[in-house]
Amino acid sequence: MPHSKIVERAALAALGQRLRADGRRVVFTNGCFDLLHVGHLRYLQGARAQGDALVVGVNTDASVRRLKGPQRPLVTEDERAELLAGLACVDYVTLFDEPTPNETIAALRPDVHVKGGDYREEQLPEAALVRSYGGEVVLMPLVPGRSTTRLLERIEALASRSSE
Repeated sequence: MPHSKIVERAALAALGQRLRADGRRVVFTNGCFDLLHVGHLRYLQGARAQGDALVVGVNTDASVRRLKGPQRPLVTEDERAELLAGLACVDYVTLFDEPTPNETIAALRPDVHVKGGDYREEQLPEAALVRSYGGEVVLMPLVPGRSTTRLLERIEALASRSSE
């Protein structure tokens, strides 16, 4: 992953401190981001608008398999990180393997943690951590009908029709 926007978790504490020392409002969001689509782009642009620097936590391949099943991810963690790092609205990308982003959030201590509007704050195990140090949790509306799962369902339907 030779990309300057991709950072190891060990560097997140110093990164967060440096950004805040520069007067920047740090925003964090996380997800699998398998099969990047316009819904992801609009979500990330909205998250970036919540502050001055957007850090995206990306689930590792093993973590995605635990969440989504053995057929996922379709795109490797290194490629997903590189794709996200290539977006203008994303300032930094980091990988995480745990079931929740709590360890990543504890290291970075973002001013704002953004999650998709398909969640409620009480469903987020990380919300208490973010609030404990004075951070804010923002639920971002999603683009209706845009999801990796929906894309895969459409591809599978097309494939099954063409094999009939």
